[in-house]
Amino acid sequence: MADYTKRKKIMSRSIMLGHCICDPAKPCPCGEFKEFDVCACAGEKMPPPSEGGKIRLTRHVKSAGCASKISKKDLDTILAGLPQFSDKKVIVGSSAGDDAGVVRLPGKSGNAMVLTVDVFAPSVDDPYTFGQISAANSVSDIYAMGAEPWCALSIIGFPVSKFPNKVMSEILRGGIDKMREAGISVVGGHSINDDSIKCGFAVIGICPENKFTRNQGAKPGDLIILTKPLGVGITAFAGQIGNASPRQLDEIANSMKTLNKIASETMRKYDVHAVTDVTGFSLTGHLSEIVKKSSVEVELDFDSIPLFSGTALFSRKGICPGAVERNRESVNPSMLDFSELAEAQENILFCPETSGGLLVFLPKKQASAYVGELSRKGISAASVIGKVIGKLKGGRIRVKTLNKENYNTLKFNRKENEVKRKQDLESPACCSSPSAPELSEKINAPSQSASGAFADYMAAVSSPGAINGKNKKLISLALSVATKCGPCIKINVQGARGAGASDDEISEAVSLGIAFGGASASMFYKTTTEEGKK
Repeated sequence: MADYTKRKKIMSRSIMLGHCICDPAKPCPCGEFKEFDVCACAGEKMPPPSEGGKIRLTRHVKSAGCASKISKKDLDTILAGLPQFSDKKVIVGSSAGDDAGVVRLPGKSGNAMVLTVDVFAPSVDDPYTFGQISAANSVSDIYAMGAEPWCALSIIGFPVSKFPNKVMSEILRGGIDKMREAGISVVGGHSINDDSIKCGFAVIGICPENKFTRNQGAKPGDLIILTKPLGVGITAFAGQIGNASPRQLDEIANSMKTLNKIASETMRKYDVHAVTDVTGFSLTGHLSEIVKKSSVEVELDFDSIPLFSGTALFSRKGICPGAVERNRESVNPSMLDFSELAEAQENILFCPETSGGLLVFLPKKQASAYVGELSRKGISAASVIGKVIGKLKGGRIRVKTLNKENYNTLKFNRKENEVKRKQDLESPACCSSPSAPELSEKINAPSQSASGAFADYMAAVSSPGAINGKNKKLISLALSVATKCGPCIKINVQGARGAGASDDEISEAVSLGIAFGGASASMFYKTTTEEGKK
């Protein structure tokens, strides 16, 4: 209930001044008072948004997650004129453009302090989950530097007059719980009354002075491993405009709130040459930094890159956030050879990720072991997605694919698609088995060919899920041999190798295919591989 005595006192001052004392840009009485009979200056709360009894955070932001960040191109321009100071304590400073700063600790401990801060807008609707993701994303820079997280401070912007206090409490609780999972405490923080919700953490880590990893140092012959799928920004945007199913949104939420702890701790056992985490500037943006600083040329196999289940279809429909274009403009086009790709594939490579995976450069002999160890530890999406093919001043990224035709842009009837989308989102859980909503939409898309629908089906079932990406490639290879599909054999051999499969694993998959296909399958495989060598 409003305190009318307090309201009268506050509003009298505002009316006398001709300006709202909380927001001088507004008159008094303001629009909120006239419409809702609420005076925020007197401590009164706006009624909760009418969203079926549940506040959906992404409906109250312009750009979700890391897509809300300033573009790399603008950021580089802004930071270019700032002064730099020489400081013997600083090992890695802001001018290095690394994932975090590194500073020597006083005394003779031989240890260094790794510092980072990250803040962004909600990428999911649930406040508690948003807090978890904010924490996982913030601590990821510490993991990318090969350090151990030590402690954290929270930072939150929240419109206290628009939402119940419980929403802010749940965001912070989610962050604190996730930091506890990382093994660290949130020792304090800062809050600000802001029209837009945002949350993040400043995190401090510890590592030996000479044993942290950086986003430079890649060497010819290195293989490139990505530990999480791509497509968070595209799927989150699809959710904002009502095109993503609950299952698809849960899929990216589960990935975003997963710590990069295991991937980081495991990589310290290997001879890592370079590493970064893939976040708002996209896979291409973050990779370009490593390539440029290392003066190397890399080749990516697009078909080996793990994607979330809806990413390919959304991109083909043109459902991409504005950050895709900002990320594209931030990378020097002379560094890129995307000539083999369809536009939808390019968009995925420029997709802003939130709390994405680690991008790790390892010697060829160690890459399979690292991917295999991650798979055994439950990180099933981890895949070898490319290699460093040589030294090149300025750097270059070349991407190949055998599936360009499957990424041709879909043309669809907007009105009919709206009806179908509503049916999908309202379908009961029993009809929401993996890929069911997407495949129903694909098969019924008015202008989509049957071959296009089947290609989408293949992309959906081939994506990492309960079975990891490498094993799916091996299964596909065995089936290719058994069904005597020559092009399929070539694609799946390359895909299996790209996902980290060893020659022995590939041989066993082929043997299984021959066992089920019989003598004719054996002769077909032999003929196909001999022709491929010519």
